[in-house]
Amino acid sequence: MHDDEQRLIQLLNHYGVQQRGKLEVYFDGAPVGQAGEQSYGLVRAFFVSQNLTADEAIRIRLANLDKSARNWTVVSSDRSIQVAAREVHAGVLKAEDFTRQLLQVIHASPTGSALDQPLSPAEVDEWLRIFNQRKSIK
Repeated sequence: MHDDEQRLIQLLNHYGVQQRGKLEVYFDGAPVGQAGEQSYGLVRAFFVSQNLTADEAIRIRLANLDKSARNWTVVSSDRSIQVAAREVHAGVLKAEDFTRQLLQVIHASPTGSALDQPLSPAEVDEWLRIFNQRKSIK
């Protein structure tokens, strides 16, 4: 769902600001005419066409990183993505572990905006469900 993707991008951008890092996220099944790459602050979002999966796009990205892959961490609970990341010496973090880090960063941030408000237990469960459906993040 587009709203879910936008909310995730907002959360990732907030995380990037707090952690002083850039992130990439890959989404499966972009509608015809909407596949491509968009930048949202510190987040580059890849909306993968229906001819490819997000996992395949991540594998391609990893292969193209060459030696700089050592400077990347791939967030995915998909074992084949983890193997591909390790093969190019990229770091690997399970989606569940990243979700915990993301929540810690959000909860530790000064409050004041809707983005900084703590996620409810239902929202946390929903993000874990999304991550476990092989929505791969890098």
